[in-house]
Amino acid sequence: MTAYSVEFIISVCHYFVIFARLKELLQIMDIVLSGIRSTGKLHLGNYFGALCNFTRMQEENKCYFFIADIHSLTTHPDPKMLHQNVKNVLVDYLAAGIDPEKSVIYVQSDVRETIELYLYLNMHAYMGELSKTASFKEKARKQPDNVNAGLLTYPTLMAADILIHNADKVPVGKDQEQHLEMTRRFARRFNNFYGVEYFKEPVAYNFGKKLVKIPGLDGSGKMGKSEGNAIYLSDTPKEIEKKVKKALTDSGPLEPNSVKPDYIENLFTILRVVSTVEVVQHFEDLWNSCQIRYGDLKKQLAADIIKVTSPIRERILEIKNDDAYLRKVTLEGAEKARENAQKTIADVREIVGFKKF
Repeated sequence: MTAYSVEFIISVCHYFVIFARLKELLQIMDIVLSGIRSTGKLHLGNYFGALCNFTRMQEENKCYFFIADIHSLTTHPDPKMLHQNVKNVLVDYLAAGIDPEKSVIYVQSDVRETIELYLYLNMHAYMGELSKTASFKEKARKQPDNVNAGLLTYPTLMAADILIHNADKVPVGKDQEQHLEMTRRFARRFNNFYGVEYFKEPVAYNFGKKLVKIPGLDGSGKMGKSEGNAIYLSDTPKEIEKKVKKALTDSGPLEPNSVKPDYIENLFTILRVVSTVEVVQHFEDLWNSCQIRYGDLKKQLAADIIKVTSPIRERILEIKNDDAYLRKVTLEGAEKARENAQKTIADVREIVGFKKF
């Protein structure tokens, strides 16, 4: 038998202790979940409102980031474009820095257990509470000819997305806070009805950062894929310059230190996110002294947006045609997500009372 030194044995034991500690730490990491609907390419608002935080969250949490293609069906997308939209979001996720080695990236429809849990949760969701949600009222107003059941039960599908992984934390914007509160209500209702303490009540999580709401270039509110006012992460420098140049402005301030109109404040809001403090202060001073020239402001804004998006766009160009890599990411992501989801569904079926003969 080979003789080992005392120092060697102590060293090996030391590494085993470290390994056990790492496993312990991994087991207590919080589960974070979020997803973005696959209704088009991602834009500057998605990046600063979500993706920047996602890349930081994955360093300290067990993260599940999915592409919400089932959610997108509420607006009846063209079947010929559905897969391309999913691919666009997947590529943008990866290009923005979400790492499949650190996070689970998956397509919502690949985890069918989510749909099963969605059905069970619908049995404990009530018409009155669903019809009162702000998102349902807004969607019903925007698409009066397509007020489908999917729009009504959107909160229960969102709850299923979260509860299928029993997530601890969910990054949400202001417009999703009501849905997260409903998820907490559904989790509590399920636990109370069946007399179990199974589902956690997830909390909002934005990594200690104030949420950044990026306005659109048309002065009409937040940047959005369907509003036609967005700068996409994949836009070329020329496209960005053209869009910024067309942004709504006026003849300039008439009095020193006057309040900016909303559409001008929108440009400054984007400037504060993409530019240096010195640049922002320079244009604030010009505004306050009634010397601002919007052409110079737009030129600077476009240049600074390009500086932010160019590395992402280059990465998009690198991977968008690498079908083997994209397939690998989604297959591995679905496998990891389903492993967790299958356990949840098995537990839920047992709690509900389904038994095999």
